[in-house]
Amino acid sequence: MKFFITMLVVTLVLAVSLPALAQDSPEALYKSKCQVCHGADGKGTPAGEKMGTKSFSSPDVAKKTDAELIEATKKGQGKMKGFEGKLTDDQIKGLIKYIRTLK
Repeated sequence: MKFFITMLVVTLVLAVSLPALAQDSPEALYKSKCQVCHGADGKGTPAGEKMGTKSFSSPDVAKKTDAELIEATKKGQGKMKGFEGKLTDDQIKGLIKYIRTLK
């Protein structure tokens, strides 16, 4: 009986925590925070074009260091508002790593 209760508690904890962890994945954050302007493939959208968004694979963006992209994400750049205080440093680093895969 004790084993059954322990397994039930573990199952409930996982059921509650796994969806929350999935929402914080870099891909999920990108979809919720970035995709509307940067597009699913990182090449931009019509909304992004109006704001001057560049493709992540453009030479101007591709040559930027991770530190420069982190700073732009935190402070904002052009018409993009910054995410400092809205996303953690680890979330921003994860996003930068993720967008590097979109080339």
